Parts: sequence; C-alpha cells; structure tokens
Amino acid sequence: MRRVFLLTPLLILAACGDKADLPVTAGQGANPTLPAPKSMMLPTVKVAKVIGWQANQAPAPAAGLVVNAFAKGLSHPRWLYTLPNGDVLVAETNGPAKSDDNKGFMGWAQKLVMGRAGATVAAPNRISLLRDANGDGVAEMRTVFISGLSSPFGMTLVGNDLFVAETDKLTRFAYTPGAASITTPGVKVADLPGGPRNHHWTKNVIASADGKTLYVSVGSNSNVYENGADIEQNRADILAIDPATGAARVFATGLRNPVGLAWNPVTGDLWTAVNERDELGSDLVPDYMTSVKAGAHYGWPWSWYGNHVDVRVKPQRPDMVARAIAPDYALGPHTASLGLSFAAPNQALGAGYAAGAFVGQHGSWNRNPVSGYKVVFVGFDAAGKPQGLPRDVLGGFLSDKGEAHGRPVGVTFDKPGALLVADDVGNTVWRVTAGQSVATR
Repeated sequence: MRRVFLLTPLLILAACGDKADLPVTAGQGANPTLPAPKSMMLPTVKVAKVIGWQANQAPAPAAGLVVNAFAKGLSHPRWLYTLPNGDVLVAETNGPAKSDDNKGFMGWAQKLVMGRAGATVAAPNRISLLRDANGDGVAEMRTVFISGLSSPFGMTLVGNDLFVAETDKLTRFAYTPGAASITTPGVKVADLPGGPRNHHWTKNVIASADGKTLYVSVGSNSNVYENGADIEQNRADILAIDPATGAARVFATGLRNPVGLAWNPVTGDLWTAVNERDELGSDLVPDYMTSVKAGAHYGWPWSWYGNHVDVRVKPQRPDMVARAIAPDYALGPHTASLGLSFAAPNQALGAGYAAGAFVGQHGSWNRNPVSGYKVVFVGFDAAGKPQGLPRDVLGGFLSDKGEAHGRPVGVTFDKPGALLVADDVGNTVWRVTAGQSVATR
C-alpha cells in the first residue's frame, strides 16, 4: 500500500502531461522552430529510471569512433578538468540539502522524480585525481585530491592556483605540479549565491587568458521567478570575479541556468551552455549554447529565446524583454545540455571533429518522449559560428526499454586529445577516440 501511495504523485503528473508535436531536431540549430506555449495544470513528467551499466556494457559511439572506460566505480562524477601534466580532476559531487525547495505536493513529487533519475544520492563533496601514467587510455591511479568541499563543481588552474567553484563560494588552493593531493586548506576568494533553497546549485568557473578575471556561472533559484525576486540576487548570471581581491561584478544576465563555459578558439568569445525554463510543453523551450556579450541580457525570466514573452512572470517587464538577446544556437527542448567543450587542437576523434563544440546532454524530465541522454557535436565554420544540426557522438545511454544506463554531464579533452565524458549516475568517466582506420588517415 505504501508503494502505491508513494507513486501517486508520479502517476498524477505523468497523466496530466502533454506529448511533443515536433521532433527534437525542430528545436535545434541557429533558427529553431518555436511553437506556441502550452498551458497545463501540472507539468509533463517523463523520467528515465536509472539502471546503471553491467560489466560488459558501454555507450555507443558514432561510426568511426571507439569508447572505453577511463575510470569506473566513481561516486556521482559530474565535472572534469585536465591539468597541464595530464592528470584529470573529477568533481564527485551532488547538490546540498535544499530544505526550502522540497515543500508541498510539487516539492515532494519532484524529490521522487529526481530519485528515480538518480539525482538524490548523497554528495561525496570531493575532487578526485585520475592518472594514466602508462598512456593506455585507462587511469590506473586514483586519489582523493581535495576533500571536505561544499558541493564542488567547476575547476580552473591559473599558474599554481587552483580555483574551485563550490556551491556557495569560490575557493583558491595552492597546487604543486604533479601532486596527487592537496591537504592545505583553501582560501575563500568570494561568496557565491547559495542558501537553503539553492535551486540550481552547480557553479562553474573559467579563467580569462591572462588569468586576471574568473567567470563564474550561477543558475536561477526558480523556474520563472515563482519564488520572488529577493532570492534571485546575482543568479541567472555570469559573474566576473577578480581573483586578487574577490571583487565581483555581473558580466551578463538573463541566463536561466548557465553551466558549461568555454572559450571559442576562433573568436575568443566566452560561450556557455544554458538550461532554459520548463513547463511550457514538450516542444519548449530549447536549451541552447551562445556567445556571452558583456552587459547583455538573455531574457530570463521575462522572455524566452529572445523576446518571446513568458506570461507567467509577474510583474511583466517590457523594458527587459526589449533588451533580450536571442541565443546563437538551440540544442533541443529539455535536453539538459550541461557540458561544453570546444575541440582541442590535438583532438583525437578525426578530421570531422576538428572545428566545433561538444555538448553533454544530461537528459530530460519535462518532455514526452525524452530528449538528450547523449553527447553531441556541433560543427563551427571558419568564422567561429555554429552550422547545421548537432551530430551524435556518444549515445546508448538509454536501454531499449527507455531506462538510463547513465547520464552524461561534463565533457573535456585529456592531454593526448581524447574526449572525456563524466557519466554521473553511471559512475564512470568515458574516453572517446577515433577508431584505428580513422586515426591513421
């Protein structure tokens, strides 16, 4: 009887949802199709139940590529960073307790949904180091690099200073090249928005070329301002922080949940991957990646994909809608596009992946049928602009029954040029390279 009672919220939500009228590809590219929003009493809920990987299973790479497990048996690996010596840092992490975000019927139902998706495991709160000393594509050494953190996520190295974006602060650690661990306590550089709600808890960080500015992505504290403006201070923003003084300023606004950060190698512009708002139907709103212009506003919460007004938001702000910039490239509705990495100069996936961006799509909960659950590649032209539709790089994260073996998050390149993919509920870091016939061309 208790099992039936606990499933009731899921059954109610699933029964009240809509189904997509368009394929995912309609909501992708530089000019996505944007249908009229749908209004519904309860949101669409369709979640892939996590089943994990069996010993002989792995994701399915695109033709010409091969994949292997770089490291298995991790604990909720979410984000990756490659050090200059080739060591790979992995943030084993999850969100902190969010007492104010789980109240009422919808909060309880959301907690059940996230549990089904494998998103409610305890936060390991550490960064681990993976080392492949013999160059065989498998990390034979694993150590706890930094422990006792507060839901760590983004990492970046400037000189011998390693900056870690924890959920409520940016912290600097002294790094010794080649060290397998850091035991010296870190120093807080700046506070970051946290708190008991902390709806989008992940904070990412990237450094400017000269290391004098750190850019930190901070997600919103709600879907569309339903919890008021007070808790959105410095949220849905990218902040620019001076690592020497901790002084912070807002670099860009209106980005509901910016996660991936990367520098476009052609233009030098900062790009981000953004999770857009939910509960407007299975076909809206596309998640996206975009260049980030200083002082720009990208719409949230008052409008989506440029100047499309969200009538749910009160009070309305026509002045902010008029300022809103449409993003550069749509990645599909509800794909949960998180990871973002431009192709490394020495990328080892072949000529077809030489110019463009790789995106880790964690997978939807608010779309029927589901979207995401893959890693895609978006080609860029010689001017540094995205072209065409995304191409699948790594799929097979869903079983034939629609259950999730894993969910990709962060993507980066190792020192030899292979693509690394953090699979948080699969507890694995995957490594993708060209097959022998492609690699030797």
